Formats: sequence, structure tokens, C-alpha cells
Amino acid sequence: MPSSINIYLPLDNIFKMYSVLEEKVVAENINFDLLRSDLKVNLKVDNINKHKINSMDLIVQEKEYERFERSRLNSSDGDAVEIHDQFYRDHKLLLILFRVLAVMPILRSEPGRITFSWRSIATVYAIIFWFFMTVVVIIVGKERIHILQTTTQFDEYIYAIIFVIYLVPHFWIPFVGWGVATEVAKYKTSWGAFQLRYFRVTGTSLQFPRLKSLIVVISVGCLLCAILFLLCLSFLLEGYPLWHTLAYYHIITMINMNCALWYINSRAIKTASYSMALCFRKEVMKDCSASIISKYRFLWLNLSELLQSLGNAYARTYSTLCIFIFVNIVIAVYGAFAEIVDHKHGYTISYKEAGLIVDVVYCCTLLFIFCDCSHNATLGVAKGIQKTLLSINLLKADLEAKNEIDLFIVAIEMNPAIVSLKGYVTVNRELLSGSISMITVYLLVLIQFKFSLDKSTTNV
Repeated sequence: MPSSINIYLPLDNIFKMYSVLEEKVVAENINFDLLRSDLKVNLKVDNINKHKINSMDLIVQEKEYERFERSRLNSSDGDAVEIHDQFYRDHKLLLILFRVLAVMPILRSEPGRITFSWRSIATVYAIIFWFFMTVVVIIVGKERIHILQTTTQFDEYIYAIIFVIYLVPHFWIPFVGWGVATEVAKYKTSWGAFQLRYFRVTGTSLQFPRLKSLIVVISVGCLLCAILFLLCLSFLLEGYPLWHTLAYYHIITMINMNCALWYINSRAIKTASYSMALCFRKEVMKDCSASIISKYRFLWLNLSELLQSLGNAYARTYSTLCIFIFVNIVIAVYGAFAEIVDHKHGYTISYKEAGLIVDVVYCCTLLFIFCDCSHNATLGVAKGIQKTLLSINLLKADLEAKNEIDLFIVAIEMNPAIVSLKGYVTVNRELLSGSISMITVYLLVLIQFKFSLDKSTTNV
């Protein structure tokens, strides 16, 4: 009777084979206990008896050999990660544009690993570019502040405030860009490790259909949107010379691309969750064994961690972006409403009000994309897997498989797939509705203040 020998690799020996990356880098990507314990289960290798192999069908032998070869792959092997890191190859253009804008100077320093260094060429370029643009921003900013201090007209005062606010994101680039580059590099590196583990478990490489062409379109769209937006403001608003736009192009492009980057990351996680759910359903339909469920439990936990790492890595970036959007919407809506109801204009919309409305629509679109993408990604991570788990016929599953199903369900409940900016705020559609409520409250207060001020002026 042929026997099988189970080889369990302890956690301390995980990184012995094909060790290229430093052990601590991978350890940081696997940073909670459930993932560590499941990794031991996933590295269980069956040493099949030679007599059993000889008696197998040729196709079965090939499948067993492929499974054995996949089990030997290690996420610390940079060359292996490089082969399966399709996500990096697809959105590489977006990362290059961020380096050109001096926002995120991270590099692919070696196969399978993205790093950040203050001594790298990308960082030196980012510092030089930022200081050069700082000179331009300060020159334009002085003129905008001078207008703010000397104007006596209400509409001109509102426009001056908005244009000064749009210069602020330039000065926080070192804080929200370079300051989080190390965390972002770890997050990007963990994507490669996840895709290798995905291949080990499912036997197929993770693909992102049409993502590469979509990123080309989005990148061009971000640049064109920045140009169109600034030209519209220059045309619609008085006292805004065309040369002033030189200080704003890289800022507006950076804001657009941050929104695009969030969309791309959320879309990638959603695609990965749907692909994993499809493979899981196919495998449990063929063989609902405890080992298969356990492997997919590990993979799901890894994907859930990846989604949470997205919010943690970019917490500073998108927290400041949200504050910028909120302030911009409040001031622009207040200015537009105050001007529209002003009797000297009647109740018609002039070019100036149209410019403010364009600003409001632009900021609201950014906020909607940010919240809606996170909401869809959160729903997608757990939905497909839960549906498959609940559809399994427990009468045909053995006791060990039932226990693994229970563990999987508990793991999903105890590790909810959410996007949180380091615990300060959860990014979903509730954030969008909450933001609208908060903005409405501030607008009501400002409008009441204006009406009371107008009445007191009239009485005088």
C-alpha cells in the first residue's frame, strides 16, 4: 500500500529556498498571526511514492509535478516575483508620471522589490524639481495674496482665496509624498508577493484585463483635465492672467493622478478578489477538501491585508486631499450662491459664477471617485468568497473540511475588508454622504452670516 509523507516547513525555514530579498521585508508584508499560521499550511508538500507516480495517468503526473513545483516557489525570491508581478507592469506608466512630477520617487531597485531612498536619482530629481517649482509658486502666490489683501469686492475676494488654496498642495508634497514613500514602496512590493502566492494556490497567474490601456487613457486624461480646468478658470474669472497657470499645472495634475491611482489600486483589488472567488468555486466544485479551503483562506487573508495596507500606506496623502476638497467645495459653493442671489446680478449666472461652479463640480467628482472606488473594492473582496462558502453542500464534506469552512467564515468576520486611513476615517460611500452633510452645515452657517451682515448694512 503506497504511503505519502507530509513535509511541514516551519516558519523559520520559509525563506531558505531562493532567498533574494531580505527576510524582514517579507516579514513586514505578512504582519499578523493568522497569515503566519496559514503560511505553514500552504507550504505542506506531498512527497508522492514513485510507484504511485508510475501508475498514474500522464496528465495526472504532469498536474502533480506542476503542483509540486508551485509549492517550491517562495515570495522572497525576487526573480519569481518579477515573473508574476503583472500589476506592476500594467501600472508602471502611472508610477513614472508620479516620479516626473516629483511626488513619489520610488524605484524598482531590484527584481520583485520597490524601494525608496533619499540618495536615489529619483529623489534628488524630486527635490530639485520641487525647489524650482516652489520659486514659481511663491511668485504667483505673492500676487494672489496681494489681490486678497487689496480687493474690496466680494467675488474677487472669493476667487483670490480659492487660487491661494490651490497653491497649498505644492507645499505638502514632502510631507504626503516623500514622507510616505517608504510605506508605499512596501505596499507595492507586497503586491508582487501576493501575485506569486496567488499563482501557487490557483495554478494561474493573476491578470488585469485592459488595465494597461486604461492607465494610458487615464494618464493622458489627467494631463488634459488639468490644462482644460485651468484654461476654463482663466477664461471665466477676471484677474487671473494666463501665465499664472504655470504654477498650477503640476498641482492639478498631481491631484488628478492621486485620484486615478486610488481608482487603479481599488480596481486591481476588486479584480483580484473576483478572480480568486472564481478559482475557489471551480476547485471546491471538483474537490471540497480541507487543504483547498485552507489554502484559499490564507490567500483571502493576504488580499484583505492588501486592501487595508492601501489605506494605511496612503493615509497622509488622501487625508490632506480630502481636507483640501472639503474646504474648496465650501468656499466655492458659498461664493457662487452669494453671487447668484445678489440683486445687482439679478438671478442669472455670470461667467464668474460659472467658474465657481466648475470648481465645485471638479472637487465633487474627485470626492465621489475616491469614496465609490473604495466602497466597490470593499464589497468585492468578501462577496464572492462568502457566496461560494455558503453554497457548499455540507452533507458531502468531511469533518475536517467543515472545520475549515467554519474557520474561513470566522476569518472573514474577524478581519473585515475595509479601507481605513490609519483608523482616522473609513473610506466608503458613507464618507461621501457624511461629507455632504458636513459641507451643508457649514454652508448654512456662512449663508446665514452673510444675510445677517447684509441686513445690518442696509439698516445703517
